[in-house]
Amino acid sequence: MVWLRRIGFFLVLNITVIAMISIITSLLGLGPTITQSGMNYGSLIAFCLIYGFVGSFISLLLSKPMAKWTLGVQVIDPRTSNAEERALLETVYRLARSANIAKMPEVGVYDSPEVNAFATGATKNRSLVAVSSGLLRQLDRNSVEGVLGHEVAHIANGDMVTMALLQGVVNAFVMALARIVAFAIDQAMRSNDRDGGGLGTFAYMGIVFVLEMILFIPGSMVIAAFSRFREFRADAGGARLAGRQNMIGALRGLKSLQQLNDQIPAQPAYAAFKIARTGRVAELFSSHPPLDVRITRLEIGR
Repeated sequence: MVWLRRIGFFLVLNITVIAMISIITSLLGLGPTITQSGMNYGSLIAFCLIYGFVGSFISLLLSKPMAKWTLGVQVIDPRTSNAEERALLETVYRLARSANIAKMPEVGVYDSPEVNAFATGATKNRSLVAVSSGLLRQLDRNSVEGVLGHEVAHIANGDMVTMALLQGVVNAFVMALARIVAFAIDQAMRSNDRDGGGLGTFAYMGIVFVLEMILFIPGSMVIAAFSRFREFRADAGGARLAGRQNMIGALRGLKSLQQLNDQIPAQPAYAAFKIARTGRVAELFSSHPPLDVRITRLEIGR
């Protein structure tokens, strides 16, 4: 069921992105990126920036409702009389006030055996903190508070917006560079071809597609590196808000379980408390640092 919802989210997001890009480019009156006189770099840069940022920010704007829908997050009513729900709400609210967040985040629970939590939302005053039922079952109260402190720190730091901006920059750079290189190849072929035929449309787009796939590898590494930095910063923020020992206890609890059936979408709009991939190469693309490193940094006060 979760996968069907993800497919639905993917379709809705892409249809929305394409529609918005068409509207924006039409309003701006952007011309073709390639003309008879050569590459129109102004149109190319504008097109790539629009395409790169529109997708990231639509994903960000839709992140909270889509998280509720795809994961089945049940938002807790602030007027609840349930003792466990009341305790969870009050903990998040206390941490949010300590982080100087003006409007309290929505708080929700989603049914999953994974030990995880995430924060999302377009702004820190329109945010959501959600925890899995597995986390509430398998971690003690102090460790849960450490996890919540970590997620509230993500909100206070504006990490979701920052990651959306970075994703937009990388998307635009990859798209622009791929098209510039493909155009250079086309021009080189034209100059060496007696007929001056160059690349056909399908060959040109095929080269662009391959180059985007190749260029997105180092781009993903840049995004992952910054994501790991924000995790260290959120750990430090969680330690300030919830207490250093609670934050360390949360990470140790996660390490002791070392099992994660991660259902949280891998998008910049979601800041998740998760286990990093293992292996040196995998770590270069991991959004989270190794747990041992995170624990050590907190223990030595960094």
